Amino acid sequence: MAIETILLAVGPRDKDRIGRLTEETLDVAVPTGATVVVGHVFTSEEYDEVLDKLEFDREVDEVSADDVAGRHATVREIVDRLDEAGVDYEVRGAVGDHADSIVELAETSDADRVIVGGRQRSPTGKAVFGSTAQTVMLEAPCPVTFVRSGTK
Repeated sequence: MAIETILLAVGPRDKDRIGRLTEETLDVAVPTGATVVVGHVFTSEEYDEVLDKLEFDREVDEVSADDVAGRHATVREIVDRLDEAGVDYEVRGAVGDHADSIVELAETSDADRVIVGGRQRSPTGKAVFGSTAQTVMLEAPCPVTFVRSGTK
């Protein structure tokens, strides 16, 4: 199966693993020529906080989740690295439950691969992925690459 579209799913807690997520994405995108959809998912509360932090005037500005995602520092860092590598990309934003929104972005972007991050777990927790990653792996319409933070 050819990989034409990769969804790189990021959220507010992914800042510490942006390098690894981007490297994994480039490892697939560069040799295949795939387009990367950088999908940033916000809960409603996170979205409201980011709107305030980025100083959007909700009464004047017509703001979409795509606009907010494109201005987020994490996404800008990823986009800079994709530009450096000459990889085609688009930025998409979503507001809602992280796992459900990632699966929906994978479906609507017709992704052939999803790349999602997660945190390192305690010895007991290592047997089970985080609920977001686990739901994405079980429900995504395509293969999922899980990138955990940490070095172990």
